[in-house]
Amino acid sequence: MRYLSTRGHADRKRFCEILLEGLAPDGGLYLPEHYPQVDDATLTRWRQVYREQGYAELAFEVLSLYIDDIPAADLRALCAKTYTAEVFGTPEIVPLRALEDGLWLEALSNGPTLAFKDMAMQLLGNLFEYELARRGEELNILGATSGDTGSAAEHAMRGKKGVRVFMTSPHGRMSPFQQAQMFSLQDANIHNIAIEGVFDDCQDIVKAVSNDLAFKRRYKIGTVNSINWARLLAQVVYYFAGYIQATASNGQKVSFTVPSGNFGNVCAGHVARMMGLPIHQLVVATNENDVLDEFFRTGVYRVRGSADTFETSSPSMDISKASNFERFIFDLLGRDAARTQALFGEALAREGRFDLSRDPHFPLAANRYGFASGKSTHADRLRTIRDTWARFGQMIDTHTADGVKVAREHLVHGVPMIVLETALPIKFAQTIVEALGREPDRPARFQGIEALPKRVQIMSADAEQVKAYIAAQCSI
Repeated sequence: MRYLSTRGHADRKRFCEILLEGLAPDGGLYLPEHYPQVDDATLTRWRQVYREQGYAELAFEVLSLYIDDIPAADLRALCAKTYTAEVFGTPEIVPLRALEDGLWLEALSNGPTLAFKDMAMQLLGNLFEYELARRGEELNILGATSGDTGSAAEHAMRGKKGVRVFMTSPHGRMSPFQQAQMFSLQDANIHNIAIEGVFDDCQDIVKAVSNDLAFKRRYKIGTVNSINWARLLAQVVYYFAGYIQATASNGQKVSFTVPSGNFGNVCAGHVARMMGLPIHQLVVATNENDVLDEFFRTGVYRVRGSADTFETSSPSMDISKASNFERFIFDLLGRDAARTQALFGEALAREGRFDLSRDPHFPLAANRYGFASGKSTHADRLRTIRDTWARFGQMIDTHTADGVKVAREHLVHGVPMIVLETALPIKFAQTIVEALGREPDRPARFQGIEALPKRVQIMSADAEQVKAYIAAQCSI
């Protein structure tokens, strides 16, 4: 399997090359040259694999279609090491639970940091350590987080040989619990950088550093954000696992609703659908920062500035530049790399927007690729949290509440709707207390986490300042 850039760079690379690289040299994102097709017989076999051998073996089956430069026995061992009941709480790893007739929650948040990012990040940590050991190399990971990516990455990489993590986050814009999960880590290979700005400023810094090819090569800069194909690929697996649990035969379809800011989680669903998974709809749920909902309704993709990015009670979705969106637009435009470059490399930089409303490809987003969308507000999520607790005795976090609210607007009789649960309620306790008048349950290992000593550097939104910090730490 070879990988290409969404912006047309001539290179074709193998999996382990792009694992350590992140962005392509032309600033594009990597995608496989083609999506492997899963036929009826394979899907039937995967049902048996998941039910009899478990999630780790299903992950091996899916990943094997995309990874041919890691020996099969090693890849199977990496999956088995990653997806254990000890790490993720249950043998099913991503169990479904019914919420109401036709509506299900897929639990993705039982890992070490209580967020869905653990599903891919735990594998990524093991892949990095494996490949760096094979090469005898080191890697400096630069990431951006609006909350959950950072803690998941740091907990996956802490203590890993040959890896340093430099994680940027918007200063003061994460929940106290999220900050504590990251900033309390004392591992020497973990570096937290709080940027005076919003998440998009952090993401811009990561891209600016990655686009400085000389610096990137000198300091061996990699990424764990979902611009890294390996992370998105790992997320594809739980779409198959959710489908298998919700259906009895391959003739059935399901829909998924995905709380989304950066488009990585739902883009993994797009990949699964392209592989042949019988998905009826992929529903994108946004909060007040509704850039993606606006696009799917109107065809206009309009990035907001820092001043126009709202600070909300589902802060991990406080994003206006969806970095993974480029992958979908590349497919939507028939894999036209020149047009993708013109839109993402030029129009967005120049005008902060592009308009596909009159483009003949735009209707395909819904008609061919099954995308729909909706928006949820603070009042909506409070109402949904209260209703879900009162009627079903289930406490959900703010982002999952956005998903449930939007999912109900897209229910189709006879088609199970699976909402991806993105985090546990304790990560956003303040809003849970506002909605329910009580604190959410807190796992024992997180008691008193907010009071622990913290290690964090506060910096302005300046890529050069961040590069200087990385260079200084690498010289120690």
